[in-house]
Amino acid sequence: MALYTASESPAIITREVDLTNGVPNVPTSTGAFVGDFRWGPVNEPVLVNNEATLANKFGNPDADRAIDFLSASSYLQYSDDLYVVRAITTSTATGGAQIPAVLTATKNGSGIITSVAVAPNGGYTSEPTVTISAPDSGITPAITLNYDAVNDEIDGITVADSDGSGGTYRYDTDPVFTITGGGRETVAVNAYDATNTPETLPVVQNADGWDTDKTGHAANNHITIAKWPGELGNSLKVSMCGASADDSDFTNWAYASLFDGAPGTSSFAADRGASNDEVHIAIIDEDGEFSGVPNRVLETFSYLSLASNAKTTQGTGNYAPDVVARSSNYIWIAAMPAAFGSNAGTATANGKNYAGSGALVHTVSLVNGSNSGSLTSAEYATGFATVNDPNGTAVDFLIAPGMGSASDQQTVVNNMVNIAENTRKDCVVVTSPNRTAVVGSATPRASIIAAQTSNTFTRSSYLFADANYLKVYDKFNDNYVFIPAASSTAGIMAASDNETAPWFSPAGTRRGSYFGVASLAFNPDKSDRDELYKAGYNPIANLPGQGVTLFGDKTHLSRPSAFDRINVRRLFLTLEKAISSAAQNILFEFNDEFTRAEFVNIVEPVLRNVQGRRGITDFKLVCDETNNTAEIIDTNQFIANIFIKPARSINFITLNFVAVRSGVSFEEVVGAV
Repeated sequence: MALYTASESPAIITREVDLTNGVPNVPTSTGAFVGDFRWGPVNEPVLVNNEATLANKFGNPDADRAIDFLSASSYLQYSDDLYVVRAITTSTATGGAQIPAVLTATKNGSGIITSVAVAPNGGYTSEPTVTISAPDSGITPAITLNYDAVNDEIDGITVADSDGSGGTYRYDTDPVFTITGGGRETVAVNAYDATNTPETLPVVQNADGWDTDKTGHAANNHITIAKWPGELGNSLKVSMCGASADDSDFTNWAYASLFDGAPGTSSFAADRGASNDEVHIAIIDEDGEFSGVPNRVLETFSYLSLASNAKTTQGTGNYAPDVVARSSNYIWIAAMPAAFGSNAGTATANGKNYAGSGALVHTVSLVNGSNSGSLTSAEYATGFATVNDPNGTAVDFLIAPGMGSASDQQTVVNNMVNIAENTRKDCVVVTSPNRTAVVGSATPRASIIAAQTSNTFTRSSYLFADANYLKVYDKFNDNYVFIPAASSTAGIMAASDNETAPWFSPAGTRRGSYFGVASLAFNPDKSDRDELYKAGYNPIANLPGQGVTLFGDKTHLSRPSAFDRINVRRLFLTLEKAISSAAQNILFEFNDEFTRAEFVNIVEPVLRNVQGRRGITDFKLVCDETNNTAEIIDTNQFIANIFIKPARSINFITLNFVAVRSGVSFEEVVGAV
């Protein structure tokens, strides 16, 4: 058997040979949708399985974002697999809060200021202004600011030691310094000005983006940042309590009752596995936008460490920013201040404070988050590019949005068709017409056909176009809205896959019924349906006694072909995907009779199964020396030809009712009709 054995002396050798390779099952009901949402990672596919998960990941919709949310939710009525990608425009901003800059002055024994320091330093966008108020002498001394515009930081502050008449400024108490402008909050020694909000923070789109940007945020004192961009993050408040020797700060902390005990100081923190002072963190829904209840606590984190190398007793990292990054659904923390006490101040409005002299409580409300504007074709292209790799995400339907203009709809849809037909080659695009052609149009049929004439969709069997918008109830905003039918149409196909198979037509009363539809933007009559079908659009009609139904199964292919029906296109996509996966098992094997026979034995049962389930009427598989010639073998190739006769769906039914005379035999007239 083998030329070489695993033993030099007599022995019994056990081997296993696996000849159980087969064709794997492949998913056929997964959609991909790009839209504008209030919350969630940006340009990152997130798999959701129901509306509750959709709301948890991307937030309950406001009125401006209801159409996209309800479109995604509509698909999930039929299937529990949808990749959702959030897209944003450049107007979107992330909410957050900085550790404010604080000025401190050092006096000598005579009461003369010898130095002024600012901490933390950096993070300015322009040169700030420093002022001093209420000096004991009644005269405001001159202040010189040495500003480094290259590094956006203050290199030094000098206060004049003379009043101009030869006298010197002496202070019995510390004066109040204020640093304003420069894109930072306004803060003074022992006073906090809450009227100035933090600068607009760079947008953190997703977890990969945070890993890239967090160092820069820490350097610029962007300590607490909303997890995702958008106004929804402005509802958050973050409160931290550090360790003190007598636990008095913890006892007076508003959220102390949520924790088992006070955070520890370095003298006993090691007992809990930390290597430095500990901190408790509470994340609060201050405005109630997340939970519906203002000031509800959303998350708590206890006994975290201020030391970057800290470990728990179980050996996992315990550095506060790292734990929050791993576990929080609401915020990032770029870095922890070395000690809260060095930034003590007076409690103020808006939930922002450094409460008490030397206090170890830090509470900030996140601000300045802003929502996305209306998405353009460029943002949709960026979003769908995240699902263009068939090895990265398994997708069967790319669901198009409903753009306002026909030209924008054409741009978005044709880009998606290019992904489906030329890049992925394993999915179809489902689209509705542009919104203005249907919703509110006096002549929707003519508008749809005119839009197609002047702004042509790619004529492809990978595109399926319906011809309507669905009126659905928006329970989040107590309103009715029109959404593109495309997401529900794709959902009908997914449901048909689960109930029957991808090679069954999704149209008609058996499998083509829409759920949760109050009405249609327009209900096409027979002449409307005829013209729309001729133009490559599949009508959706409200049939008496049958409900809202998909009334066509044409792809957008312009020439007569078996692939001008969606069931044939999806039959081939399913077989191509499954058999290609099986072919991976013979990659790098020898192209000989054994390997070819193995491949045939794997594939033929699958084709017979599909034939038995009415997907194909006949097939032939050729994989032998006739198509794997010596030349093919010498070029390291392997060829299998799979001939398929696909089953065809019925599009036209003729019922002949024939009246005959009483004395006529049926056999005489059957052949005449």
